[in-house]
Amino acid sequence: MTTHIGAHLAAVDALCARALPGRPDPSGGPGTPAGPAHQVVELRASEEFWDADQSRIEEAEEEFGVELEVLVRALAGRWGEPEVLDLTGHLERSALGEPVPPPLDTLCGYVRTLHTWRIPGGWMGVGLAHSGRELPRRLIAAVAAGTPR
Repeated sequence: MTTHIGAHLAAVDALCARALPGRPDPSGGPGTPAGPAHQVVELRASEEFWDADQSRIEEAEEEFGVELEVLVRALAGRWGEPEVLDLTGHLERSALGEPVPPPLDTLCGYVRTLHTWRIPGGWMGVGLAHSGRELPRRLIAAVAAGTPR
């Protein structure tokens, strides 16, 4: 298994250094929403699994899980232990039409948990995203103003 930790850390550094957009900005491409005071980027994506057997899906999930663990350890070396934020409650509130702050309103639809840290001006987080058996697994990073709640 190859990890892409150097590239991920560089992408996180660039994301944290970038000014947060003042209004929605879809220029990050598919799956990389940006909006007022937040931005989400895809660090890496797997292939799609339309015709894959279960063992290939499990292999990809394990690979991405290990990659997330390595990234979390590297970031914890910089910023200390992360807060692990379970997004289930955010998804439930969103489904009920209750307000959920961005980018958690978007992330809760495809990320179960985020590992988050406080950074100057806000917070940053990393997590694994997937929306269904057939769809790619993705490693994402997000930054936002304020506090993740």
